[in-house]
Amino acid sequence: MSLSVQQQKLYKSGLVYAIISYAIWGIFPLYWKMLLHVPPQQILAHRVIWSLIFLFALLAWRRDRVFIQYLSNPKILGILVLSGALIGTNWFTYIYAVNNNHIVDASLGYYINPMVNVLLGVVFMKERLSRIQKIAVAFAFAGIAYLTFHYGRIPVLSLVLAFSFGFYGLIRKKANLQSMPGLMVETLLLAPVALWYLWHVNTMGTGAFGHYSRFYDILLMLGGPVTAIPLFWFGIAATRIPLSTLGFIQYLSPTLQLLIGILIFNEHFDTAYMISFGLVWIGLGIYTYSVIHGMKQRRNA
Repeated sequence: MSLSVQQQKLYKSGLVYAIISYAIWGIFPLYWKMLLHVPPQQILAHRVIWSLIFLFALLAWRRDRVFIQYLSNPKILGILVLSGALIGTNWFTYIYAVNNNHIVDASLGYYINPMVNVLLGVVFMKERLSRIQKIAVAFAFAGIAYLTFHYGRIPVLSLVLAFSFGFYGLIRKKANLQSMPGLMVETLLLAPVALWYLWHVNTMGTGAFGHYSRFYDILLMLGGPVTAIPLFWFGIAATRIPLSTLGFIQYLSPTLQLLIGILIFNEHFDTAYMISFGLVWIGLGIYTYSVIHGMKQRRNA
């Protein structure tokens, strides 16, 4: 088999993995909505515990012991404490948003996340923006500013989701750690708090697990595979297709979330939201063009 044919097969499989990963993340609201009667704090705690169990089993099956190296390195451990707190915040905010009828706000957060990543790159990685990229960022944040001005309130949920995931990505990028072992340690560090909380609500008689129905118990347990499997597939995709392609596909997730929020759960989406999203989409379009144009220039050079 020639190298080009092999590369094409890897590219196609990477494309499939990427689309499936972002599609699963896009339909997450349907999953979390089934746990509507479980408090978000309990859903988060179960997500941490069952993710830890599933990741441990997966890494044991792969005979991957990298996470042990991370645990034995104080510097890496300190980094993962911070990144674990950020991903925990992101998970909780998203679950809260979905189960309190703010799916549209959640999708807005993930639409502006690429622009947040650009800003964090400028501030912390000393990256420089071209003029067209500055225009793109300006459009994206004009959308947030318009929504804030129109309703007289800052879209907190959107910004928390965008910035928590942005800072999480920044920390993990600078640390240059493997995805799955890193997540394994992050959930391990969050697990003591999650276990204590679940024990506490159970002793208070307000725990959901084992007290609602077997269906709810299964859904809570599936929080582990549902969290880890798309991330595992995404990790495969990231090694097989260009980042620019991933950049395109990543918009599948918030688009599906937006459609689910509007069409299935009838969330509020008036003219102000249309204008706000429109400005953000223009910014994303300009930024995507700048990335593709830059890659073509480098290839030609």
